Amino acid sequence: MIYAGLDVGSRTIKLVTLDTAVRDAVVIPAGVNPLRRCQELLAGKNYAGLVLTGYGRHLVAPAAGGEVVSEIKAFAVGARYLYPGCRDVIDIGGQDCKVIQLSEKGEVQKFEMNDRCAAGTGKFLEIMAQTLEVPISEIGALALSASGVIHINSLCTVFAESEVVSLIAKGEEISTIALALHEAIATRIETMVRRVGIKGEIIFAGGGAYNRCLVKLLEQKMEQKLIVPESPQTVGALGAALLAKSGKIRN
Repeated sequence: MIYAGLDVGSRTIKLVTLDTAVRDAVVIPAGVNPLRRCQELLAGKNYAGLVLTGYGRHLVAPAAGGEVVSEIKAFAVGARYLYPGCRDVIDIGGQDCKVIQLSEKGEVQKFEMNDRCAAGTGKFLEIMAQTLEVPISEIGALALSASGVIHINSLCTVFAESEVVSLIAKGEEISTIALALHEAIATRIETMVRRVGIKGEIIFAGGGAYNRCLVKLLEQKMEQKLIVPESPQTVGALGAALLAKSGKIRN
């Protein structure tokens, strides 16, 4: 029997299917109509169980017919499956960032989540990349090439964008500005991690984990190596699929 987990994010939609092992993992843009994208993704497919998670789970669930679970639980289950020794998870997505602490048994003990503004999220970096006229896929490498150090005073997207425009007008190097933006995000995430606590291995999931500069800065601040899954974006969808298979959605 095939089970599926669907993570309906603000920027991307992730679908993972499994039976005794993972069969497939798909990532597509959410677009302006994520419900339609999900319907197209699921069209003609029948699963023994389907669990939805992510930003748009409640929008899609009535049409898809699946059950819903929080991102916190989905990422905890997915990370623990991939790394049985995992005790902490950092997830930087398009619309929010979260830090999750797990017990020795893999249960969620504590978590902290930023979901009220774009600060520290993929959307923040996306807007800043547009301001710097740099592709979002290249902003991390650009930041790593910086030779100077400056500071961004605000992580509010509106104020930070104004600050970036001002720095450009002063002739500051684009790479140096990019590094300052990454440093501001990493500092915010570090503060969240410190409040939640570090118990052991830290898994870095979500689209933000593809950014090499964020990985490097967080490793420096945490003073330990972060573990980045082969497919960091699909960790939540994997957790949802595992919950669909186990049937332990409410536990």
